[in-house]
Amino acid sequence: MRLRQLSFLLLPLAFTACLSGTDYNNSITAPNIPIEQTTFAPGLNVDLSRFTKTASGMYVRDSTVGTGAVATSTSRVTVYYEGFLANGLRFGAQLSPSEPFGPVTLGTQSVIEGWEEGIVGMKEGGIRQLIIPPELGYGQYGSGPIPSNAVLLFNIELVSVQ
Repeated sequence: MRLRQLSFLLLPLAFTACLSGTDYNNSITAPNIPIEQTTFAPGLNVDLSRFTKTASGMYVRDSTVGTGAVATSTSRVTVYYEGFLANGLRFGAQLSPSEPFGPVTLGTQSVIEGWEEGIVGMKEGGIRQLIIPPELGYGQYGSGPIPSNAVLLFNIELVSVQ
């Protein structure tokens, strides 16, 4: 009888131990909602009518057009950036006065596809917003704090082009 009671009490602990290490954030695939149907947090100030939609489905808006060298699909670039989920959660940033992110060589798949596409055509000193669909971001699996099928918003300042 005591053994049965003890096993009844220990079973949840054993089950929990078996699940330790499970990434609940990415173990369930969220639905893939189109950018046009995504609800953005008010603090992100997203008005899609102010963006240009690319052929790949990403939205791009220059808030400041730079005056320096233009990034090409094979340029080495350094940037400052902030990354947000549609709900307003900032999941990453590297902002001034810290060292910029990079250098990164575009076209080498060292960053997500949305960045590969979205930085091309920017001029040094420019600031661009990118709204990236899941298929150009982290897709159905997500990554760390980024859930599956997440629409991502990035503010990118192009610091240098080599």
